[in-house]
Amino acid sequence: MSKILRTKFIDRACHWTVVTCFFLVAVSGVALFFPSLQWLTQTFGTPQMGRILHPFFGVFIFLILMVMFVRFVHHNIPDKQDLPWIKGIVEVLKGNEHKVADVGKYNAGQKMMFWTIMSMITLLLTTGIVIWRPWFAHYFPIPLIRWCLLFHATSAVVLILAILVHIYMAFWVKGSITGMIEGKVSRRWAKKHHPRWYREVEAAEKKQQP
Repeated sequence: MSKILRTKFIDRACHWTVVTCFFLVAVSGVALFFPSLQWLTQTFGTPQMGRILHPFFGVFIFLILMVMFVRFVHHNIPDKQDLPWIKGIVEVLKGNEHKVADVGKYNAGQKMMFWTIMSMITLLLTTGIVIWRPWFAHYFPIPLIRWCLLFHATSAVVLILAILVHIYMAFWVKGSITGMIEGKVSRRWAKKHHPRWYREVEAAEKKQQP
């Protein structure tokens, strides 16, 4: 059975670049908040380099995610088709997603993940700028810096948990990781997990036929 394109190369390149950079930033960030874990900063060489490079990598992640936001946002707008998926979450968890919802390119869970990641990375950037020494922190009052430290840490925890859920779901739905590596998925996979999107792909293919 032939495969169909699900994720273009530029999107896969952005995704795996973010994965790599996020790992480095998350590890170095944990080390900054927990002195006993300073050894984790060895991902950047030394604790000093970890402290210096952490915010720069964070900005880099934000910029790549903004590229992905522009490319993916139109697929992640909530609509009424998401309601059956949410109401039938028990069946979805049983692997019967296709029985309760007519899913488009992304299901309601993926859409929620998209908006969680985008909102948390935006909060991390804004709070990170306020606490970024020696570049910007001296422009802000100490009370604001303290609040931003709290929000920065909280949003980081939320983002890390969201990414862990994302990783788990990628392994749980067989074929998802292959689709993000190769860019293509089987028609059977598409028809089962994203039937509405599959019909759209079929319709587009028929239009292209002479």
